[in-house]
Amino acid sequence: MIEFSNLTKKYGTNVVLNGISGKIEKGEKIVIIGPSGGGKSTFLRCLNLLETPDSGNIVFEGTSITDRRTDINAVRRKMGMVFQHFNLFPHLSVIKNITLAPTMLKILDEQEAESRARELLDRIGLLDKADSYPASLSGGQKQRIAIVRSLIMNPDVILFDEPTSALDPEMVGEVLSLMKELAAGGMTMICVTHEMAFAREVATRILFMDGGRIAEEGTPDDIFGNPKSDRLKQFLNAVL
Repeated sequence: MIEFSNLTKKYGTNVVLNGISGKIEKGEKIVIIGPSGGGKSTFLRCLNLLETPDSGNIVFEGTSITDRRTDINAVRRKMGMVFQHFNLFPHLSVIKNITLAPTMLKILDEQEAESRARELLDRIGLLDKADSYPASLSGGQKQRIAIVRSLIMNPDVILFDEPTSALDPEMVGEVLSLMKELAAGGMTMICVTHEMAFAREVATRILFMDGGRIAEEGTPDDIFGNPKSDRLKQFLNAVL
């Protein structure tokens, strides 16, 4: 589904991505772990060009999205994105937050979008919040609604950028439960997270990023049960 090669990204003299390459297959659940400043979120944001790499190439479903002739907005319709801080519009109701993109882009008409949104809200147990505004919701509710906002676009992959790090500990579980449900349903997912139990349970493959590189990768059993590098062992000792 996604192939990236020789991605580099610098901020001044700080090298954030240092020539990373790899592939992500349809249906994979990729979890990216590593220390802060290791390049995890920058890499994720490069995959849909929210950050533009300084060099390298990204191919999504056969299309080079780093080619300037590519309509990146058309590509992004197939790549859902869930942010750390929800990014809901405070002046719009929950239902309007969810239906805004598919109606503006004429993917669904208003009636279809509202029907689909209510169906998705019912699925996550928040149908009664359809006409509420974000300020009245808990962090966990806001993040689940942000995930629904991605789902209504029927994406081929969803990118999660530390989706639970801004939540109170009590609210983390409800968001992870929804993500586990999506994973079990076959959704291709790429997730930057510090939730090691989630990584162990859900990932088909884990990427350990450090110093702007993919320092080690493997199955959860490989990463947690048989880490090869001293750096990964040091990281796991600090977080587990």
